[in-house]
Order: sequence, then structure tokens, then C-alpha cells
Amino acid sequence: MLSRLNELLWADWLWFPEGHGWADLTDHDGKVFPKALDLWATIPIALCFLVIRQIFERTVAIPLASLLGVSDKQRVHAPPNPILESHFCSTSKHPTQSSIERLSKQTGYSVRQVQRWFRRRRNQDRPSKLKKFREASWRFTFYLLAFFAGLAALIDKPWLYDMKLMWDDFPKMPLLPSQYWYYMIELGFYLSLVFSVASDVKRKDFKEQIVHHAATIFLISFSWLVNYIRGGTLIMLVHDASDYLMESAKMFNYAGWRRTCNFIFTAFAAVFIVTRLIILPFWIIHTTWVYPLTLYPPFFGFYFFNGLLLVLLALHIFWAGLILRMVVKFLPGNDIVEDERSDKEETESEDEGNDRERREKSKNGHVQNGHTPLNNNRSKTD
Repeated sequence: MLSRLNELLWADWLWFPEGHGWADLTDHDGKVFPKALDLWATIPIALCFLVIRQIFERTVAIPLASLLGVSDKQRVHAPPNPILESHFCSTSKHPTQSSIERLSKQTGYSVRQVQRWFRRRRNQDRPSKLKKFREASWRFTFYLLAFFAGLAALIDKPWLYDMKLMWDDFPKMPLLPSQYWYYMIELGFYLSLVFSVASDVKRKDFKEQIVHHAATIFLISFSWLVNYIRGGTLIMLVHDASDYLMESAKMFNYAGWRRTCNFIFTAFAAVFIVTRLIILPFWIIHTTWVYPLTLYPPFFGFYFFNGLLLVLLALHIFWAGLILRMVVKFLPGNDIVEDERSDKEETESEDEGNDRERREKSKNGHVQNGHTPLNNNRSKTD
């Protein structure tokens, strides 16, 4: 049963066009081709990235943060309270008004004290500005080096300028050393992001990030297995082209360099839209989806590869919406771009403002259909 399933899983007709198969990827005459076993090398590479990251953050990112003036506000910790802590951990970090009133009776705290406790407790779990800077500086360094390394590996390749050549002599294109290391390092880095996801800063698009990492890992791995190497390197280059700009904008954001942040973010938005919403769909996906049909009949691997690309494209459209919202916010003259995905720290003034709003509503009643309800306590003589 298992042998039959394994045979079906690796059937030539599933992953290759008619007349081609795994036999075409056998090394011969000094030519080397990608192999499934090569992918195991990415696990130790990912672990090395985790170690290098810790060293980088301590020796480079922290001194750089100090140099740029990154500092955190002093946070007031919530006092220990088993009842409130239990509700915070098991029920909700944002209790409703009725829950707050109930907890107030159980703890002997006033409503305002319960609200303040939850606000301070939420702030305790939020990552510090220094932690976010360290993470952004690490990713900036990798994406910057990866982009220029990928550009150096592809600058003299004809399929960079005529993408149809990525299918020339497919799947019998021999593997180049530069392609091997480009793939192993990129895949190892994305695996390291998966390994560190529990400790990294969690943003509002956390689920989308997980889907993106999974789709990227599957895409890189699959393109390696079936020798879509030329197309894979182009896709990785396009993605790395804008990522380092975003991470550098975050770094200057955390440092409070407002004009620099806005300038870099504008450049990032332009590069992101050009590379991921124009070049990716209209050049690369067109060459992997439309052009191959003039050469081969469609097969499962063709649909699988392009399906993963469409998942990435859908995520890019989602993120493009967030990016444009941020651009619109600072264009009229706002001080600084704030990451739409970040969780803002709550302040005392926000807490007091919310209290005043609730008191006004309690005093005057909720607005209904645009009109305030009449006060039922008016005397009959009125």
C-alpha cells in the first residue's frame, strides 16, 4: 500500500510534461541537477541563522539602536491579582463593561482600577521598541544582502532579460553553484523564521505571515525538486527587492527619524507595487502560466506551482491595501508612518478618554438614529 502510494506520488506524469521525468535529473557528463536530499541541508542552515541572529542582535543591533536613539518608555507593571490574571489569561484581554463591573465586585477594586490593571497588563505583553528594532535590523541585513547576492547571481543570465528562456531545455538545465547557494540560503532563512515565530513580534497580520512563510517554503522546495530553478530565482529576487526597504523604514520609525522613515517608506511602497503587483503577475506569472501552454500540455505540477504563486499574489494584494492606507495617512502631513500591523501601546490619556466617553453615554443615553433620546426623568409639568 505504502509503496504504491509512494510510486504514485513520484509519478513522472504528475510533475513533468509529457515525455519528461525524474530520469532527466540524473547527474551525467559532469552536469549536476537538483535532488530532494539537498533540501536537508537547509535545516542546519536555518539553525545557523538562529545562532547568527542572536549574535547579530547583541553585537550590532543593540549598539545601533543606542546610536540612533531608540528608547522605551518606562512601563508600570500591573500589581499581582489572581482573579484578574485568570480572566486575562483564560477569558479575555479586553473585558466587556459588564465583566469589568463583575470583576470590580470580586476584587474590591473600583471600575477604573480594573480598567487600568488590564491596560497595564496588556502593555506588559507588548514587545518593547528595542525588541522590534532588533528584529527589523536583522531582517533588513538579510534582505539587503540576499537581494544584491541574487542580483549578482542573475545579472549575467539571459533569462533575467528574456523570461521565456527559463523554459529553454526544461527540465534538463544543469544546476549552477550560485543557484545552489541562493536556494539553500533563502530556504534556510525562511525555515529560521518559522522556528522563531513563537518569540518574534506578533502583528495583526500574523496569520497571513504564516500562510506566506508556508507558501514560500513550499514554492522554493517544489521548484527545486522539479528544476524550476530559473523561475524560482527570479521570484526570490523580486520578493527581496522591496523587503529591505520596509525593514529599514521600521528601524527609523522606532528611532523617531520621521522624515527619513517617510521617505524610505514611500520608496518601499513604489518598489513593492512595481515588483509584486506588476512584474510578478504580468511578467513572471505570465511566463509560468501562459507561455508554457504553448510548449507543453498542462500537468499537475504546472497547476501546483502556479497555484502557490497565486497564493503569494493574493497576499501581496492584501498587503498593498495596508501599504496604501499608511501612505494616505502621512501624505496630508502626519508626523510619521505607523505600521498598520503593529499593536499600539495604550496610554493613560487614552484610558481617561475612554472613561469620559463612557460617562457621557451613561449620563445622556446612547445616540439612536442620529438623535439623543429624551431624558425620562423630566417632570410632568415640563
